[in-house]
Amino acid sequence: MAWKTSGLMQMCRFLLLVILFLPHEMTSSVLTVNGKTENYILDTELGFEESLKCAVQNHTREEELLWYRGEGRVDLKSGNKINSSSVCVTSISENDNGITFTCKLQKNQSVSISVVLNVTFPPLLSGNDLQTAEEGNDVKLVCNVKSNPQAQMTWYKDGSILNLEKDHHQIQQTSEYLQLSITKVKKSDNGTYSCTAITFTERKTKDFHLIVKDKAVTIPIEPIVAACIVVFLTLCFGLLARRKRIMKLCIKDKAPQNGTAL
Repeated sequence: MAWKTSGLMQMCRFLLLVILFLPHEMTSSVLTVNGKTENYILDTELGFEESLKCAVQNHTREEELLWYRGEGRVDLKSGNKINSSSVCVTSISENDNGITFTCKLQKNQSVSISVVLNVTFPPLLSGNDLQTAEEGNDVKLVCNVKSNPQAQMTWYKDGSILNLEKDHHQIQQTSEYLQLSITKVKKSDNGTYSCTAITFTERKTKDFHLIVKDKAVTIPIEPIVAACIVVFLTLCFGLLARRKRIMKLCIKDKAPQNGTAL
């Protein structure tokens, strides 16, 4: 009976310890950024400044925080790490679009929260705006584009929408460029081609100038070289034959001088 009582007391003590420590063990730290508890997208614009504040919720002790920009660690001052930490993104540019900022617990980096920047900006167009080609050659006009949201792209020629000719024009478009390929250019392809990008709020245009030159007259090198060789060999054989004739004449002229004088 005493043994049963002792065992019961030990069980009660064990359960009491579990109950006492249960709230502490089950309470887990939660991270928030600007009051949000889940990953989210932050809409912003060119030139804006955004502040991201990460805080620890439900912590039972001081927690050190880490910030990452993409895969790179952000350097934080010593007073900007414990329980609460802020980063400021200034002079936001198009290069910040899609960048992820992540706040993590230093002791357990699986506890994290991320913010993705969604930077709205008008189309930015670039490319080689002057090209020269000979008739019959192939040409590619490449209009590079960066925009958010993605722009609707169109090619114009001399102010009018380009009339695409089968087997002569080909257009290829991605999120980063609009390419016009012209097969075997003609004189009629000469002119100004305009790459136009349109979003909900902006319209941007970049001009590309194509100059088509006359096809260069090519000189056949091999026949000329062969003809030169034939002429050279003919001259050599002619000189050799003439030399033999000259030698024979010299021998005949010398022959009488070898006779006996009377």
